[in-house]
Amino acid sequence: MTPPSRSSRIQALVARQAALRDARVGVVDVCTAAVATLPVDGAGLSAMFTDTASHPMCSTDEISARLEELQLTLGEGPCVDAFAHGSAILTPDLLTSELQDCWPVFADAALEAGARAVFALPLQIGAISPGVLDLYADVPVELGPDALADAQAFADTATLLLLDARIDSGDTGPVGNRDDLGAYRAEIDQATGMLTVQLGVGIEEAFIRLRAHAFAHGHRLADVASDIVSHRLRFSPGMEPKRTEEGR
Repeated sequence: MTPPSRSSRIQALVARQAALRDARVGVVDVCTAAVATLPVDGAGLSAMFTDTASHPMCSTDEISARLEELQLTLGEGPCVDAFAHGSAILTPDLLTSELQDCWPVFADAALEAGARAVFALPLQIGAISPGVLDLYADVPVELGPDALADAQAFADTATLLLLDARIDSGDTGPVGNRDDLGAYRAEIDQATGMLTVQLGVGIEEAFIRLRAHAFAHGHRLADVASDIVSHRLRFSPGMEPKRTEEGR
């Protein structure tokens, strides 16, 4: 888990980008802040799924947009591998011969698009990974320990935004009014696990159902997860979710 001081600093940078747009914080602000902070030239983020079509969500320039499209179209590249393995894929130089063998089509296409280094960080809470943050540079570059830690903090922030956590310009705590990021992550993971049992589905499908219910009823994902963990809300196959006691 990203230390609170680093997490707060990164979230403040993201919130500042949103303030410049005079808009609510979004994943586009994560990408923009990452480019302004790290030794990279562009960033993109894609929502990733195992059983439905993945899709790009945002990018900072034409090259990053092209990289997102290439990987999702070709089914190969650091973004695809980061999602599949649940770990960061760091590619300081795409001309490395091993990478040419690993991604025979993507490597050449990415170089042609203008990228020389690509870094992919999965957005992850427990067993749930809603997407991947991609960073690229137009020259070979290594991410040192501090830069890599910052990149992971940007990925953590993007994860919270995709999972509907509140990160406002006046609130740079890890997850709005929650002080314990670990507890927040654990609660969503626990609720998803409970839904796999209640609905008899896999973890990805359970997470989709969790997000769909939150969206349909205008609730924060964290609040719905809390209701499920506290047994105030129960899901059943083929039926509408039912409250077992008075909710909010």
